[in-house]
Amino acid sequence: MVIPHRIWSVLGNEQRLDGGAMFGNAPRALWSRWCEPDDAHRIKLACRSLLVEETSGRRILFETGIGAFFEPKMRVRFGVEPEHHALLTNLSSLGFAPEDIDVIVLSHLHFDHAGGLLKAWAEDGRAELAFPTASYVVGKSAWQRALAPHSRDRASFIPELQPLLEATGRLELVEGMTSAVLGHLYRLHYSDGHTPGLMLTEIPSQDGPILFCGDLIPGVPWVHLPITMGYDRFPELLIDEKHAVLSDLIQRQGRLFFTHDPEIALGRLIRDERGRYTVDTQMEHPCAYTI
Repeated sequence: MVIPHRIWSVLGNEQRLDGGAMFGNAPRALWSRWCEPDDAHRIKLACRSLLVEETSGRRILFETGIGAFFEPKMRVRFGVEPEHHALLTNLSSLGFAPEDIDVIVLSHLHFDHAGGLLKAWAEDGRAELAFPTASYVVGKSAWQRALAPHSRDRASFIPELQPLLEATGRLELVEGMTSAVLGHLYRLHYSDGHTPGLMLTEIPSQDGPILFCGDLIPGVPWVHLPITMGYDRFPELLIDEKHAVLSDLIQRQGRLFFTHDPEIALGRLIRDERGRYTVDTQMEHPCAYTI
């Protein structure tokens, strides 16, 4: 049986966003203890990808981060650093070229999760895919949202991206609990609280399943049930969805992989002395991890 064998936490370009927006109605006195803001009240956020290598040699990349597709003015506005495409650089340092990635899975198509699909910005302004041979897996509802966004989140999408993905002929739009491209071993969860059709993949492991959390749980502070983002579409729904996923995972000794936490990549879900969900850190830095 072909199963996941090794994983890597791979950092892409980082960004800085307003701390208040990232923590919704949580007061600054609380969230600033977790994430120290800069002089512009912004907090540092990673844009981290998860690379899975199966025993067959197939390599699956979960998300691509924000990348370097922004023109300079927009790059400064969103605090994106460095200027070059950091994900491609860090993949190369691990020995992987873009052509070595067989499948890319996207939880949704907001630019800070899908922008790394594109090559770095160039003067001619032409958008071009950075992974020329990969297949792409996207939830159908998330895809439809990107094609017809609401005015509230229209600026979160990259209009040039969907036509490029469709033109490859290697795009799978998923509706059910499994993907034909990924195979039945990968279980899919869905959430609408952040954005319609957010798709979270559960990676099987002998040491407990690993959930790629996307924007349902951006980092360790958001594991706490009441903590949501100002960017979330329906915060109360998101809290209910988060509770359902976490209550299921903790019974199965599950682990959480975080895209935006600046320090922590992977942690085992546990309860603290007060019964609240938290994580026991297992993976802080980009490295190979046998599962």
